[in-house]
Amino acid sequence: MKVLVTGRLPEQVLSLIRKEHDLTAHASDVPMDRRELLALVGDVDGLLCMITDRVDEELLAAGRNLKMIANMAVGFDNINVGAATARGIWVSNTPGVLNDATADLTFALILAVSRRVIESDAITRSGRFKPWAPFSFLGTDVTGKTLGIIGLGNIGKEVARRAHGFRMPVLYHNRRRLDPVAEQDIGVRFSDLDALLSESDYVSLHVPLTDQTRRLITGRELKLMRRTAYLINVSRGPVVDEAALVQALQSGWIAGAGLDVYENEPSLASGLAQLPNVVLLPHIGSATLETRTQMAALAAENLLAGLRGETPPNCLNCPRTLA
Repeated sequence: MKVLVTGRLPEQVLSLIRKEHDLTAHASDVPMDRRELLALVGDVDGLLCMITDRVDEELLAAGRNLKMIANMAVGFDNINVGAATARGIWVSNTPGVLNDATADLTFALILAVSRRVIESDAITRSGRFKPWAPFSFLGTDVTGKTLGIIGLGNIGKEVARRAHGFRMPVLYHNRRRLDPVAEQDIGVRFSDLDALLSESDYVSLHVPLTDQTRRLITGRELKLMRRTAYLINVSRGPVVDEAALVQALQSGWIAGAGLDVYENEPSLASGLAQLPNVVLLPHIGSATLETRTQMAALAAENLLAGLRGETPPNCLNCPRTLA
């Protein structure tokens, strides 16, 4: 069969696909051009795509032979899964393997924004570092502060576990509450959204992007937060109203923010990049060599299973739902 891979992947992963199928692979870290993608997908049976690829009705119609779509991400808001299902196309993602890397980066953002790491690094590099003074470069404590986690899925749970190393009480808000035994095991306490926002010193977002979570955090929610609190987002950019966040940071509604994702990625809301109280990262939540390699391998495993007619390990639309 014919397979298209839209991102530059390690050769050891591509070789697994070549053993079974005729492979066309994108060789650049720049996302594949939309017109090129539409042209190439026309006669392929399997598509291993990136989160930067929009797999919509237009692309599905162009991919007349598609049988399997393997997304190299845990999130799949870039794919119209319902439309794929209606066409009998299996869709998979890569959950689990990126939990630790993303949870680690969450705490990197918490520490960086609260302790002014980026700002202090810039001052030191520029030669503006003066002799030590007792009240210069003051940040905010992390240890002992309250962490509010919105979305206690696999990544959210790992963030909670790391928080205990900093002796942080952990509140969480989730679409479904965990059972008491699980809450005790993870060490978290359930809260409604407004209470979590108003009681937390750090609010960390770990929800998927859906119609219900799009702009979950707007000006209203930001005003509920403490003026000394920080917002952390490593989930999806459109979960936050970015223009409202800029206003909140400029006006002192909150103390700061740490962002790895953006509402109109890779573009930033006007004024965001000029703010000193925000740390901005280029969507690197899972960007470790070990994790990205595992994600690529898992995506390939899903792809190959689907093309063999087997249920992919991480199928999002299981076989019984297909026409």
